[in-house]
Amino acid sequence: MKHNKTLSQSDALPARILAYDHIGIRVSNKQRALDFYTALGFIETAQFPEYEANEMQSADGVRINLIFNAANTYKAKNILLDMPIKHPGITHPAFVIDDLQQLQIWLNTHNITITEGPHPIGPRRIALFIRDPDGNVLEFNQLITTATTTE
Repeated sequence: MKHNKTLSQSDALPARILAYDHIGIRVSNKQRALDFYTALGFIETAQFPEYEANEMQSADGVRINLIFNAANTYKAKNILLDMPIKHPGITHPAFVIDDLQQLQIWLNTHNITITEGPHPIGPRRIALFIRDPDGNVLEFNQLITTATTTE
């Protein structure tokens, strides 16, 4: 699809976007990725061999798709985040969690490096970032509520 003009409010999509369904995460080693994302609490709920992919879901219904066709390169760089030239693209999924401190303890006991945070990002969330075994960035947010800020 070619975009030749800037869209305006009058050009807005007539269908409503109702929800966010999932994010696709390309990985190079199927078993290693399954082990990692299963440890984070995702369970494989469907396989799509014709697409070299699956669907995984958390206990609370958050879905991801793993796509098992990435090149397996030693110490690969994340082209969207680690290179000096910044290419367009989706840089990371951001998950909402209920206890950032418990996540941090779990990550430390499982030797998963926190690459950034935890720190506030704006007035509504505290975030920390990790990378999966392929260098894909994952963000975890604990939302700041009025009850949290008055304690």
